[in-house]
Amino acid sequence: MHPPLAVDIDGTLTDDARALDPRVVDPLRSWPAPVVVATGKALPYPVGLCEFLGLPVRVIAENGGATYLADDDDLTFHGDREAARAVVEAYRDAGYDLGWGAVDLVNRWRETEVAVNVDQPLDPLRDVAERRGMRVFDTGYAYHVTTPDVDKGVALRSVAERLDYDPAQFAAVGDSENDAGMLDVAGTSFAVANADEAAKAAAGDVTEGSFADGFLEALDRIRGAR
Repeated sequence: MHPPLAVDIDGTLTDDARALDPRVVDPLRSWPAPVVVATGKALPYPVGLCEFLGLPVRVIAENGGATYLADDDDLTFHGDREAARAVVEAYRDAGYDLGWGAVDLVNRWRETEVAVNVDQPLDPLRDVAERRGMRVFDTGYAYHVTTPDVDKGVALRSVAERLDYDPAQFAAVGDSENDAGMLDVAGTSFAVANADEAAKAAAGDVTEGSFADGFLEALDRIRGAR
């Protein structure tokens, strides 16, 4: 029997240029248990991914700040976007920028957090966030200013309950510090080889392959364990 699956997008389902690897499509579509797409991206991205892949929409977005399940048609939000905005405004006042250009599509649809481009200085952002009781996730693709008690692990516990599973029944695959909570909560978890140290420390195992190669390897190992 296959376990339900929670999987990150960037760095896990993609190649090193952040393009979705086409080899992940069929394995995701054919997985015989619920698949939850768990990402730091704003809600429209994982919803769109599920729609285009033909998967039931089951998503964790914004590092746990937003969850939606087609099963119960319930959209929930956790976190304090106004507090996150206050952090980035103080960051701007100190002479820094979010780094997304004139049209900020990265934050356009965010409901619970704010993301800053990794080209911008991280230490001053973390300093401002800590002074205001907020947290910064460095995903390798963006710096996410979010509420400390919100992460993918907390969201996975909620999603599992709504799907009538124990979180320990889930298998999870990810690559970044924002996946660490999810990898820790899941009963079976893999960090792909390109993962950062936080993800590797939280995961039960680390794949030999990187990016989508690692994800496909993880699925093979999950199947083999059943």
